[in-house]
Amino acid sequence: MKILRKKVEGDVFDYSFLMECLLKYKSPRSKVTHLLRSGEIIRVKKGLYIFGLEQRRSLVSLEILANQIYGPSYVSLEYALAFYGLIPEFVAEVTSVTTKRKKMYQTPIGRFSYTPIPVPLFSVGYTLLQMNQYGSALIATPEKALADLLYTRKLQIKTDSDLEDLLFDDLRLNEEGIKKMRIGVLHDILNSGGSPILSLLIDLIRRNK
Repeated sequence: MKILRKKVEGDVFDYSFLMECLLKYKSPRSKVTHLLRSGEIIRVKKGLYIFGLEQRRSLVSLEILANQIYGPSYVSLEYALAFYGLIPEFVAEVTSVTTKRKKMYQTPIGRFSYTPIPVPLFSVGYTLLQMNQYGSALIATPEKALADLLYTRKLQIKTDSDLEDLLFDDLRLNEEGIKKMRIGVLHDILNSGGSPILSLLIDLIRRNK
């Protein structure tokens, strides 16, 4: 265990790395079983592990884990909106977008969901953020998190009034946060196949600048 803890900089590691660290044992798989039963390591999903509480060096970044559990993906939708303080509610499920099939993972440290969007739309509007001293995660910009939500919900919004009801009554978005959204980023997302509702959103932001 000491060798494993010394070699892993952060708290997340995969099966191949685990086997490499346990080469000196006659039966590495039996050692893995022992470490799991003792709680010294935790299996997040097949092939992906984190250290148990007593062995961790920091809080495990759910955003980093979300990127690693299923990919290609990046954190977006409700979780990203909460991450940026744009919605008041705590979001327990880590929501991401992907170019692959819809997926849901219930793990010992939380639930992770992945919603598919087209490749052109997936390719815009995300950034790499440092989550802790050991790693970074891909996460949608505030504009993209909202745009992805509008796209995946397939909403029929036709008027400015309908949009404001959606944003501020239904989603309870922070009005100041909406005003600060970058129109150029929203245009890029719209041109990549984003929801037509973005046109109304851009007009709304312009009126309130």
